[in-house]
Parts: sequence; structure tokens; C-alpha cells
Amino acid sequence: MCIHGQDRITGLPFATRSEVIARNGMAATSQPLATQVALDILKSGGNAIDAAIAANAVLGLMEPTGCGIGGDLFAIIWDAESRQLYALNASGRSPAALRLSWFKEHGYQQIPPLGPLPVTVPGCVDGWFEMHRRFGSLPMTDILRPAIDYAREGFPVSELIAYYWQRNARSLMHYPGFAGIFMPGGSAPAKGEIFKNPFLAGTLEKIATMGRDVFYKGEIADSIGDYMKRNGGFLTREDLATHASEWIEPVSVNYRGYDVWELPPNGQGIAALQILNILEGYDIHSMGQQSAGYLHILTEAIKLVFEDRANYYADPDFGRIPVSWLVSKDYAVRRRSLISPDTAALMVSPGVPEQGNTIYLTVADREGNMVSLIQSNYRGMGSGMTPGKLGFVLQDRGELFSLQEGHPNVFEPGKRPFHTIIPAFITRNGQPWISFGVMGGSMQPQGHVQIVVNLIDFGMNLQEAGDAPRIRHGGSSEPTGEKMVDGGILFMESGFPPETIRDLEKKGHTIRFSDGNFGGYQAIMRDTVTGVYYGASESRKDGQAAGY
Repeated sequence: MCIHGQDRITGLPFATRSEVIARNGMAATSQPLATQVALDILKSGGNAIDAAIAANAVLGLMEPTGCGIGGDLFAIIWDAESRQLYALNASGRSPAALRLSWFKEHGYQQIPPLGPLPVTVPGCVDGWFEMHRRFGSLPMTDILRPAIDYAREGFPVSELIAYYWQRNARSLMHYPGFAGIFMPGGSAPAKGEIFKNPFLAGTLEKIATMGRDVFYKGEIADSIGDYMKRNGGFLTREDLATHASEWIEPVSVNYRGYDVWELPPNGQGIAALQILNILEGYDIHSMGQQSAGYLHILTEAIKLVFEDRANYYADPDFGRIPVSWLVSKDYAVRRRSLISPDTAALMVSPGVPEQGNTIYLTVADREGNMVSLIQSNYRGMGSGMTPGKLGFVLQDRGELFSLQEGHPNVFEPGKRPFHTIIPAFITRNGQPWISFGVMGGSMQPQGHVQIVVNLIDFGMNLQEAGDAPRIRHGGSSEPTGEKMVDGGILFMESGFPPETIRDLEKKGHTIRFSDGNFGGYQAIMRDTVTGVYYGASESRKDGQAAGY
């Protein structure tokens, strides 16, 4: 038999490569140098939590198009000693001095995406120290040393990151402080160009040696507060000083014998759980991964759940969020009954209760600890607001507040905005199975569902599950108050058969094709019998999974 160049000897034809397999540790990030740093930390005696923090710090330098210490962080951690999952919400709050009335008086219908107004307290650094305080082993000086050294000595910018860096720079170059740090010589770095950020090196050095308080109560907080005051912002040193992360209980649903875990609001993780509950009522396996039948049901489930997402997901400190009801099997039955097998819904409504880029990484160690971590500035490089000589951009997560009075996600002082970034975890029979994430705004819960279905219903391996072509529904109502466009648009990645596309159009779906915004997947799987790790990193990013 003749084997052609494009054929795979094993595995599905769309898979980009085989899984990475190792015994002692595994890391999967969206930048190969960050993956190598995580492995170095593991080899030097650090655990998965140490390695995840180190990798995140390096990504903040190397992939500022998605993350940095000016943004927020969420994590799910499997602790091998206690054999439990722990969840951390390290998202920041809105400025205490800013009021909804200010937006109304100044004619705003929505919070703008850039500049000082969408800036909220960055929670990343506190998140690192909370994770480290509870589970870390190496000193923070060792953990942050690779990022500090790379920031001073420089690193070659990778391809996709260079592309997004140049796009971001066009929008952000006029904001005070941005160009001086992120456009050396007057332009964003090109692929392969060496980039240095000595200001970030100095900031990280202070954090490593002086602790989290230098960021939230010390000279870094002073620099941020002074900068924001000079440039029309509301975030103050006092806002930073009162910040605290929160350890929370993760939420799960059982999907065909597997427990899928997400974080509760103010994030959107439970959307994935709601969608899975609806899909569980169908024989997905018999439909086929690239069939119009499966993609139609999936799209209709997304529409229904995203209406709940738009109307209920918000900061639970400011109102009751009916999480248990939303993720219940009974509620899924009611919502499933609204789906027509043959016709795309033009409009859907939320159920009635009875009484913006990102990085994702995952690390596992020889002891069995596993970390699922996601961190973001929100829109690419964030707000553009680049304080003093600190070397990072402040996030623009506040854009996701609603300005509609009475909405659960309406802007209020000291409130956490609705969040898109969500880590995920799967356990089986109480044992850790898979730590994974799919970065990318509203694509994230949609991507989580497609990964879970690919693994469980279609029996794909870890790499195949991430490489399989995806869909993304757009046009659903948003937690900002924007209403759903009639029927929405179904964006489809290349790789689906023409007959599938035609059948979806016959059902009433509006199809569009896109070369991006289908997420960025990283994952680690643990064989509970042998203890062997499997790693995967998809080809849509610059990333790498590696182990030892």
C-alpha cells in the first residue's frame, strides 16, 4: 500500500501530531519557552503549582497579547495529598469612586473597550501568592527568576504572538506609556525579533523579593494610582489595597459517567455544564462529529444557554445567582424540549427560575498534583493604559459590565465584572483525569463542550480532541445587555464536509467561515492506573506540550 505524504499512519487524519507522553511531569502552554520553564521548575524540585506560576509569569512577558500581571486569574487545582479539587477566583473589582450615574451623565450606552474607564483591579499577582501560600513549595524568588531573566536578556517573539502584537499596537500605541515599552524603535516586534522588557523585570524582581503587598499596598500600587489619576482614570491605590482573591467551590455535572468541573459566576464556566446537560439527552455518538445533526443540536443548546448566561451570570456578592438550578438535570430537560431537530431557532429566551484574548496553561507533577490555570487582560493587550515604568498593561475587563439598571451584571462600585476566562477539569470515579482549557472569549464554554464531547462521545485521544474542527455560535445576547441577533451566525472552521454545511443551511442556520476565534486548547490527561501523563497543545497557537 502506498502511503501518501498527507496520510497519518495512526490517529485521525486531522490530528496535527501524536500526544506527548511522560511519567514524571507535563506542561502545556501557548508558548514553547514557557512550557520549558515549567518543566525546569518541576525538575528543580518544584511542584505543579510552582511551575504554573512560573509559566504564567513568563507568558505575561512573552505573550502580552493575552495576559500579564495587569489582568485577572482563575485556577482549578487537584491536590494529590488531600485528593480534592480547589478553585481560586483571583478577579479584581471595579473602582470604588466610579458610579453608574457617572456613565449616564456623560452619555455612555456601554463602557468603552480601551482607555481608563474599563480598568479594574488586576488580580493576577494576588492569585499567584494565594496559590503559592496554600500549595507552593519553592520560594517565589526561584519561581519568578526565569521570567525576570528573560525580561532582561530578551527572547525571540513567536509567530502568532507577533501577529497579534502588531494588531494590538495599532489600537493602543497612543495610550500613555504603551509605545515606550511595547514598540521598541517605533514598531511592534516581528517574528523572531528579540524583545526585552527591563521595566517588567524590575517589577517582577520587587514582587519576588518583597511579596504581593508591594503590588497592592506599596510602590507599585502608588505608581498605578498616580498614573490613573493623571490620565483620567478612577482606579486608586485604595482599590488595590482592599483587593483579595477568593477560594471557592467548583461546580460540576456528570456527563455520561464523567464529572466535568467549572467555576461558578462571575465567570461563564457553568455555561459549558448547562450545554452538556442538554446534549446528554441525545445519542451524540451515533450522529457523528461532523454531522449536521450533531452540530445543529449543539448550536441550539448554545443559544439557549447563552440567554441564561446573559441574564443571570454576574458577581454573586451583589445578588443571588441560581447556579444549582441552572446546572440541574431537570432544568436541562425543560430547555431541551425547546429544541427542534429540523429548524434553527430565530429567537430564544432565558429560563425563568422556580422560587473578549487569553492564555491557558496546565501543569502536572510526579506527585499527581495538577493545575488548570487561565489568565487574561481581556481584549488582547488590555486597555492600553501602561503605568509608569512597570512594564505591563492594565486590563480592560470592566468593559463587560452592563449599564442597564436592574441587570445582574450592572456596573456598581467594588463589583467584579462578568468574566469570560474559565479553566476546566474532568474527574472520573473521584480520580483526576483531564485538566484542560480553551481560551478565547465567548468561544470558551463552546470549546469546552466540543472537547468533552470529542473525548467522551467520539472517543478521540487528547490531541485529536483539540485538533478536530470546531464551530462557534455568534450573535447571542451578552451580559452587557446586548440582545441576540435573530438566529445568530454559525461560524465554522475549515474541515467540515460540504454536505454538512448544506444541511445546516437547510435547517435555517446562517453560516460564515472564519480563520480565527476558535480558541486555543491545552490539556493534560492522567492515566489513573499507570500514573502516566498525556499532553496536548493544538496547532491554532504557538504552544507546546512537553514532559519528562
